[in-house]
Parts: sequence; C-alpha cells; structure tokens
Amino acid sequence: MHVGMGDPAQAEIESLREQLAAAQAVAAEVARIKAINADLEARNALLALQNEKMRRVLYGQRSERMRHLLDQMELAFEECEASASEDEVLAALAAAKTNVAPFERKRPARKPLPEYLPRERVVIAAPEACPCCGSDRLCKLGEDITETLEVVPRQWKVIQTVREKFSCRDCEKITQPPAPFHVTPRGLFGPSFLAMLLFEKFGAHQPLNRQRDRYAREGVDLSLSTLADQVGTCTAALMPLYLLIEAHVLAAQRLHGDDTTVPVLAKTKTDTGRIWTYVRDDRPFGGPAPPAAIFQYSRDRRGEHPVGHLRSWTGILQADAYAGYNALFHANRLPAPLTRALCWSHARRYFFELADIATQIKKRRKKAPVISPLAVEAVRRIDAIFNIERSINGRSAQDRLALRQQHSALLVADLEEWMRENRSRLSKNSHVAEAMDYMLKAWPAFTAFLDDGRICLSNNAAERALRGIALGRKSWLFAGSDRGGQRTAFMLSLIATAKLNDIDPQAWLADVLARIADIPQHRLAELLPWNWHTAETQRQAA
Repeated sequence: MHVGMGDPAQAEIESLREQLAAAQAVAAEVARIKAINADLEARNALLALQNEKMRRVLYGQRSERMRHLLDQMELAFEECEASASEDEVLAALAAAKTNVAPFERKRPARKPLPEYLPRERVVIAAPEACPCCGSDRLCKLGEDITETLEVVPRQWKVIQTVREKFSCRDCEKITQPPAPFHVTPRGLFGPSFLAMLLFEKFGAHQPLNRQRDRYAREGVDLSLSTLADQVGTCTAALMPLYLLIEAHVLAAQRLHGDDTTVPVLAKTKTDTGRIWTYVRDDRPFGGPAPPAAIFQYSRDRRGEHPVGHLRSWTGILQADAYAGYNALFHANRLPAPLTRALCWSHARRYFFELADIATQIKKRRKKAPVISPLAVEAVRRIDAIFNIERSINGRSAQDRLALRQQHSALLVADLEEWMRENRSRLSKNSHVAEAMDYMLKAWPAFTAFLDDGRICLSNNAAERALRGIALGRKSWLFAGSDRGGQRTAFMLSLIATAKLNDIDPQAWLADVLARIADIPQHRLAELLPWNWHTAETQRQAA
C-alpha cells in the first residue's frame, strides 16, 4: 500500500529528471549552433582579409589609406576568431553532461615551434613502484614530450615537459604520468605568455596585430588567428573569477558609477558605444572590504543599460547627473530605490573652467579671456569643503559624519545661500548661472554626504577606473564588434580590480591561468586579487 502511494511521487521525480536532461540537451545544442555560426563568421572574416591582401598585392596602391583598411579588417577578423574560440569552449562545457556531440573547430596545421629557441626540460618524476601491482621492477619504454611556448621577460624559450614511460616486468603494465595541464585546449602557450598577451591587449592597449609584428621582429612568428584564438579561450577560462568579482562589487552598500565613449567598428563608419563602470571602494570610510570594479559594454547610452546592470542592487549610487540613472531613484523601483549622491568634482569643474585663465584662452581663442569673479569665489568655497574631506579620509563612517556636521554643514549652508542670492541677479544665458543651476536643481543629492558618512564628496574612484580607456582609445582606435566591446569590459574588470588591490595584473593573471583548472570550485576565491596578494606575500616571506 505504501509502495503504491510512493509511485506517483517517484514518477514525477523521473519526469522532472527527463525534462531537465532535455533542457540541458537543448541548451547544449543551442551553444553548439552558436559556436558553429561564430566559426563561420571567423572563416568569412579570414577569407575577406586574405582576398583584400591579394587584391592589394596584385592591383592595389601602397597607400596609407589601404594600410588602415587592412588594419580594420584584421581587427574585425581578430574579434571573430576570439568569439569563435570562446563559443567553442562554452559549447563543450554545455555538452559535457548531455548526449550532444561537442563542436570542434577545424584549424589549419600549426607550424612547429622554431628549432633555434632554447629548450628547457622539465621531467615529471616517474613512480617508484607500479601503481597496478606495487612492484618496483620498472623498465623505461620511452617518453612523450609536450612543447609549450613560454616567455621569460623578453627571453623566449620552449619548455619541454617530458613524461617518461615505464613498464612493469611483473605484470607488464605500462605506467606514465598524466599529461600536463594547458590553459587553453591544444595548448601551445604557457600561462606567462598568455598573461602577457592579455595584459598588453587590454591593459597596455596594444592590438594583437601589433603584438604579432613585435613578436616576429623578436624571431617568433605567430599568426593573428592563433593569438586571437588564445584570447577567446582565456576569456572563457577566466569567467568564474569575473563572476566572483561581480558578486563582490554588487554586495557593496555604496558604488561609484560612470561611463565613457568607446568607438565600435560598423560597416561604413564607427558607432559610439559606451563602457560603464561600477567601483566598490570602502577605504575612504574605513570599510574592511577590498576594492573592486566591474565594467559593462553597451552599443548606446540609453538609461535601460544602468537599470539592467543594477537590476537587483540596492544602496547608494555616486555618479554624475546623467538622466539615464533617474529610473534607479524612483520611489516605485523594486526591490528599493537607490540613494542618489552627486559628485562635487563635476560641479567644481564647471566653475573652475570659468575661473581659469588658461581654459578661457583656449576656449575663446582670439577673444580676450573673461574671468568671472563669482566663479572664482565658488571655487574657493568648494575647495574649503574639500580640504575638510581630505582631513577625514579613511576614518570610520560615524567619525566622518560627526566631523562633517561639525565643520562642513555650515560651509555647505553658506554656499547654498550665496549661490541662490547671486543666481537671482544673473541672466539665464550666463555661464555662471548654468554652473549654479547644475548644483541647485539637485541640491539634496549634493548634500547627501552630510547625512551619511559612507558617501564621498566626489566620484573620482569611477573616473580613475575609466582613465585607461580614454588613453587607450588613441592606440586601438575602436572595438571591432559588440562582442569585442564586451570582451574588453570583461578583461578591464579583472585588470582594474588587480590594480585597485596594488598587485601587478600580469603577474596575477599568469598565476591564475596556471592554477585555475586544478583548483576546486570551493577554493576559487583564493585566486581573487585581494586573497592572492595575501597568499603571495606569505609565500615571499616564507
């Protein structure tokens, strides 16, 4: 009787298992199709690039314009190749628990590593006894050599990992250590080389075609497709760390937010995309949490993007007065409206431009510079508030709040009264009036720091995080595609977080790439920059 009552429940469990397996199979098939499409796009981009190079050799003029065209096509191919490799890895992971056959890209035969590069043999110790029967009568049969291209700061070498084979004379079983782990499938490159490749592309803003040319001048000839393949595969391998950093950032009570432009390659021109950043930095109010930053990419600057980035987050958002953030502060927002805190550095900048002679000469050109006494006075008053902030930086939120109420509140109240009094005397077309209106229209958001010691006076943390992109745009010119923009945001999150924790991003990436596949899932947090820094310090001390 009891068995009969349990049958429906057991049948329902089996049905759910079948539905789950079917859903996993569908997801794996979708990932496989996506990988196939990405591979086709990469092939088409390669054919277009080869065709254009051949046309240039036969008919084209050797002009600077044609060189720029080839650079654009190489960048587009680079992004397609990296995306195809990334999708291949993700499809293989999705197919691992299903009956769907994983998609494997067809690649041309690789050139062997140059014979003139020095070789370093790393021999994996053979077992002292047969693992099958325990006998110590082992006889060497031979060895297998796996070659990995590695770089020691500007010294190229090939590391030969030797796996000796032994046979047991008692049971005739053959014993050999397992093959070494490679960061990327069919690995030909070591973690130090891959870390250098990633950091130079995303941290030092050197596109892969420039890196390829530099490596060739140093005697190592690598194809652009090979380098792009490694970038895409490393992106997939590092995804678990990015997710941990993202969760850490979105667990903050206060975030700095900002965005900047990033040109994106289009068919006939470049579109203006955006890179958004959200920085967690609790150090100004003595918070124990380590700093971290995440970046997001979008094709445009619509307000739906920050709303999506912070969909489930609640807390204090420090940003500029961009209207796209407004939906985050609505009273009916779920799970709760964000607290708005505006940046005094932005407000001061408007006054400073009107008070600075050099800026006025640059803007007015032939006209005589006009320095506004009101702007000079506004800068002086705002600087007095900043001086107080510098003296309390790093203290606890409670101490900061008490000192602000004691010293800053009166200065802020005087500034508001002074601005409202002088604003009424200015015309609506006055530049100083515009600067005053910027503050007065959102005065509660500017004075929020007087009610919460966690709030900073400026949004400089986010602006510092974006500074590298502003410098890099002049080097890499544009992102090759939307996937390329997303990959850039992904890698910038890792590199910026490493820098915020005062560690070398390239050294950290090299160690992470060497260890991430062997470390258990529950210990992945050991590889986060702030934990890695502590472990590295302990190892050096030992």
